Amino acid sequence: MPNLYGRSFTRAELSQLGGDMSQFGGVRLGELADGFERGVRTADFHTGSGFDFTVLVDRGLDIGAASYGGAPLAWRSPAAFAGPAFYEPEGPGWLRGFGGGLMATGGLTYFGGPCVDQGQPLGLHGRASYLPATNLAYGGDWRGDEYELWVSGQTREARLFGENLVLRRRISTWLGASRLVIEDAVTNEGYETTPHMMLYHCNLGFPVLSPDSELLIADREVLPRDAECATGLPDHRRFDPPTPGYSEQVFQHVPKLDGEGYARAALVNRPFAGGRGIGVYLRWRAAELPWMVQWKMIGQGAYVSGLEPATNWTIGRDQERAAGRLGCLEPGETRHYHVEIGVLASRAEIDAFAAALPG
Repeated sequence: MPNLYGRSFTRAELSQLGGDMSQFGGVRLGELADGFERGVRTADFHTGSGFDFTVLVDRGLDIGAASYGGAPLAWRSPAAFAGPAFYEPEGPGWLRGFGGGLMATGGLTYFGGPCVDQGQPLGLHGRASYLPATNLAYGGDWRGDEYELWVSGQTREARLFGENLVLRRRISTWLGASRLVIEDAVTNEGYETTPHMMLYHCNLGFPVLSPDSELLIADREVLPRDAECATGLPDHRRFDPPTPGYSEQVFQHVPKLDGEGYARAALVNRPFAGGRGIGVYLRWRAAELPWMVQWKMIGQGAYVSGLEPATNWTIGRDQERAAGRLGCLEPGETRHYHVEIGVLASRAEIDAFAAALPG
């Protein structure tokens, strides 16, 4: 049953208390209207719990702004959520339209640093985040005594004489909930074996990220991206104030799994709001996403912690191929992904999450 305003309600009770369920929560289509973002369609979710977020329909069905109780959860970039026509595939051009947000997709055929793979120049993080969705559907439906809010659609990364991969994505939450679930299926609808990589680039900012914050994760192994990052390995779970001239640090986590094969991690700020605490957690199926990339960027303005379940390292497709970690999809093959993102709204919830991490 939905838990709203400090108590639980049955379907019959809520139906009598309002003429339409949108009084309590729902999904509303919209459109950004200014600057580089103009024309980007959105699906705005209001759960009634204080958890609100925006799905960017024309940006790969990624998740942009998100908040809980009025506090922002996701870091925002000055580049904004530029429309797909502004995509710059060369080199680091991906960053010119990277608005941050709760989750940006890397993929579908590559992500990571710019490189040249088998003679093909590849830019940063791939095309997935700039692909506009088709077959859009959304709604709110009672499923027993739970009211589900959802949006679905598909994007396609394709070219003549090249790849033809389709992502079918469904994002759902529930009335009264403070979490969402991303369910993805990527299918090779072409006739050639095609490289496939996926990254769920979750970007957490102040106040979830602060000098009081801590990364919670149970690891089997943590590997720095390079020698420069290795210097920050002893303090990779802690964060300083915004630091002039800070250079990003990236760490590859191999998480321990729970009994159902899921990994989990959280960024938490226990002293937030006089000790009430706040955090954001991720839970994902590790069979398809064996790594978690930690992006630690605590510069001035660029004050962000990326928690990023991934199929691969972020060093570039050429190096992943050389290391034997590059996966492919055969013609007709489908790969499924499951990622949950939620709010830890109190010290008690933070402590419970930490206690439940795999030993």
